[in-house]
Amino acid sequence: MYLVCGEALFDFFSEEDASGLASKVNFKAIAGGSPFNVAVGLRRLGVDAALFAGLSTDYLGRRLQQVLKDEGVRTDFLVDFAAPTTLAMVAVRANGSPHYSFRGEGCADRQLKPEHLPELGPEVRGLHISSFSLVVQPIADTLLALVQRESGKRLISLDPNVRLNPEPNIDLWRSRIATLVEYADLIKVSDEDLSLLYPEEDPQRVIEGWLQHRCQLVFLTRGGEGATVFSHVHGSWSVPASPVKIADTVGAGDTFQAALITWLTEQQLDSVEGVQSLSREHIDSMLKFAVQAAALTCSKTGPDLPYRHQLDLR
Repeated sequence: MYLVCGEALFDFFSEEDASGLASKVNFKAIAGGSPFNVAVGLRRLGVDAALFAGLSTDYLGRRLQQVLKDEGVRTDFLVDFAAPTTLAMVAVRANGSPHYSFRGEGCADRQLKPEHLPELGPEVRGLHISSFSLVVQPIADTLLALVQRESGKRLISLDPNVRLNPEPNIDLWRSRIATLVEYADLIKVSDEDLSLLYPEEDPQRVIEGWLQHRCQLVFLTRGGEGATVFSHVHGSWSVPASPVKIADTVGAGDTFQAALITWLTEQQLDSVEGVQSLSREHIDSMLKFAVQAAALTCSKTGPDLPYRHQLDLR
């Protein structure tokens, strides 16, 4: 079982109003948040998953909980808070990439504290952490404490998924990512994230620095240009993006992440030792599987992550 940790929220997508009046804005709300999406994505790909998150007791929080139950995500690591649900206002650019504006100060998904940390049994094979939960308090220090406690015992995966709206201090992001990198076995990062974190530095140099710690693999996603993998043992190489008619790219990175974990799980290599033992052929297969999965999400509107049988049909 994989434990995904972090925020759960609702994405609000604006829609055109038939009246054309500027005074009216229609929205379509979709359950989301990067960790939430990864947990759902894992279940859709056939991996047992749970979400460790703070959920609101308000209407939207109960809807998030119901979505998790409907998707088969284990809910026994959720913690209730009498605080609002975070809202993310999403505008999709012409190229399909999303721009986010968050309403999250004081909201439930930020409220996890060290006393909420669960004891983990042997059924938990790994942990995944990502996005603004890494830097907003008190959840940021809570997740850091969890990773420090479990690193070396279970597979740790990290996706920075930088969102400057909830936390605009890029120096804080850099500092916290630099700390977390030391505990991760596998990292997924986008070229956009690296350009925000280290605009003056060569991405390859940054990633090679990460590989000097315990990390074995770094996957760099580059949108329509495909993806590159950097291996501590086997060097680096790239694969092209799968050809697809893009609706938008919302959830593509989360799909990529879920697919990486799924591949490891299916090969019974979802452990610290398993990742350390991967051959070049293993890693290449893993990379192509994740690229294929992400392309399916890009063909649909919103974070509509694929099911395992859909990948078998391609």
